[in-house]
Amino acid sequence: MKYKLLGNSGLRVSELCLGAMTFGEEFGWGASKKESKKIFDAFAEAGGNFIDTANKYTLGTSEKYCGEFIYQQREHFVLATKYTLTMKEDDPNFCGNHRKNMIQSVEASLKRLNTEYIDLLWLHAWDYMTPQEEIMRALDDLVRMGKVFYIGISDTPAWIVSRANMLAELRGWTPFVGLQIKYSLLERTVERELLPMARALDLAVTPWGVIGGGVLTGKYKKSGNKIEAEDSERVKTRETVPDRDLEIAAKVQEIAKKRGVSAAQVAINWARQQKGVIIPIIGARKEEQIKDNLKCLEFELNQDELDALDRVSKVDLGFPHEFLHSESIIKVLFGETFDQTENHRSFL
Repeated sequence: MKYKLLGNSGLRVSELCLGAMTFGEEFGWGASKKESKKIFDAFAEAGGNFIDTANKYTLGTSEKYCGEFIYQQREHFVLATKYTLTMKEDDPNFCGNHRKNMIQSVEASLKRLNTEYIDLLWLHAWDYMTPQEEIMRALDDLVRMGKVFYIGISDTPAWIVSRANMLAELRGWTPFVGLQIKYSLLERTVERELLPMARALDLAVTPWGVIGGGVLTGKYKKSGNKIEAEDSERVKTRETVPDRDLEIAAKVQEIAKKRGVSAAQVAINWARQQKGVIIPIIGARKEEQIKDNLKCLEFELNQDELDALDRVSKVDLGFPHEFLHSESIIKVLFGETFDQTENHRSFL
């Protein structure tokens, strides 16, 4: 395991992040406490120090397990949790990005985690209700109080993130150093705005869903008009896996077979080999799953493999990106000088 700087900060985090959403069985598909500890131990023994949870995960059980697992080495681990999602569905102030929910969420998380501080607090999802000034000032207050060390933002449009960090810079408040987004071979639309923004602002990106909900592992097969998935515990039927996704998954499996590795490892490596500071979140319901995922650190995809995966999964960047990078527009913008200038500011 190697380590990366968490965006525009000096904090060192492992190149993979352990997602703890599966810690607990309240959602009906997670891991028991015993199995969760095995998953955590396997990650820690491999050198992982970056743990990602949330107050909502398994109704608070995930935070409780994480707090217990790291207690003896609290200073060693970089613990991230989140606030925003509702914790009391009939109360409008137990959800959202506003100061009241932020503070009461953090206080409750600190108790469940049995710790005095949170290394990284994520805003979990944008609520389109709370002013950015209120959010950034309240987050800065938490940092100044020593209850939170760093802040990040998840599942939010790029223009909101960039404006929030500009507010923080201008007013001397704490800026976001991390961006958490859905990103995989099946979901590349974030390459239009979010990823170029992250590289421009030096935000570390922690993508979730890197194996596409299991689709990229080859778990789902087409049977007639239905999509079937089999595993050791249950057989479930889905009708919502697009043919395009199955085509991408087939290419992942083809590369994995040639290499003698798992498809999950190929999918994770594709994500972690993209430009910028990319720290994939890996999760598991079983110890053997996390051990398999961790083996992605033993190799890297070569350029031919990356190109093949890019071709099968590429998305249109849309306007204005396709327009500005077209040959005709480059010609009228730069004349004959475009290739004569080395441009380190190009984020596409």
